[in-house]
Amino acid sequence: MRGRREQIHVPGGQSFRVLRWSQGVHAVEALLAPGSAVRLKGEGNHWHYHPAMELACFTAGEGTRFVGDHIAPFASGDVVLLGEKLPHYWHARGPTAGLAVQWHFPHGHPFWSFPETLALGGVFKEAARGLRYTGRTAATLTAALHALAGSAGPARLGQLLNLLALLAAAPAGEVTPLSSRAFALPTAAVHQQRIGVAVRLLLANFREVIRLDTVLRLTGMSKPTFARQFKQHSGKTFSEFINQIRLQAACRELAETDDPVLEIALACGFTQISFFNRLFRRVHRCSPTSYRTKLRRRAGR
Repeated sequence: MRGRREQIHVPGGQSFRVLRWSQGVHAVEALLAPGSAVRLKGEGNHWHYHPAMELACFTAGEGTRFVGDHIAPFASGDVVLLGEKLPHYWHARGPTAGLAVQWHFPHGHPFWSFPETLALGGVFKEAARGLRYTGRTAATLTAALHALAGSAGPARLGQLLNLLALLAAAPAGEVTPLSSRAFALPTAAVHQQRIGVAVRLLLANFREVIRLDTVLRLTGMSKPTFARQFKQHSGKTFSEFINQIRLQAACRELAETDDPVLEIALACGFTQISFFNRLFRRVHRCSPTSYRTKLRRRAGR
């Protein structure tokens, strides 16, 4: 999904920046050194992208993660690596907290003059789809991010190199690509603001009937232009996108409530229970009732 381009300003005397947030990704701090920070306006609560790569770790909160054409829930413990110009967005349910590090080492950067860094080329390339780390690797990366945040000067650079080495050494079973394809948006994003308006409308009103005509009037785009831009930059059609949002909401309510499946489907914006059941089976390989039962068995309920 095309989004706004975030301008990343690395603090003076540093080659990358470390971020921290405690209330949400809309309000972050750039950590200059232990006990020293500068407040910034975060862009994580909007569709956005930036030339820098980013490793983000959530230590509190939950919501929905959007990375390229990927849409899925996130929660505390989520660790994600984002490639250059990969659009992403965190739609939180309440406050969140976490840490992130952002760096930009393009081809020709002095970073690549060290032979040892060549081993990182593979993971940097794979990050174009977004990578989620789990298990022991996620825990190790989280600890490394905390160590990075608590350091300064040459020690901080050493911590970054250690963190990058951990990324490259992660076992395949604890690394999952997110987006189905790589995204690398151009520097100039002509339609980014209008598409962003459409996304905000969908997220705020997915439980209601949303007509394409309404979106077209709001964005000021023609139907062919909107369809082309939306598909090109989200990997999904308008209807596929809204159905996935609704399905995520339904899964959450199946897990958190005892409401009947029919009521949940209708409350999440589906107007036909037969379509909801077919879509659910296609995505999750089981019925909504079986999905709920499996979740409760895992939780010991």
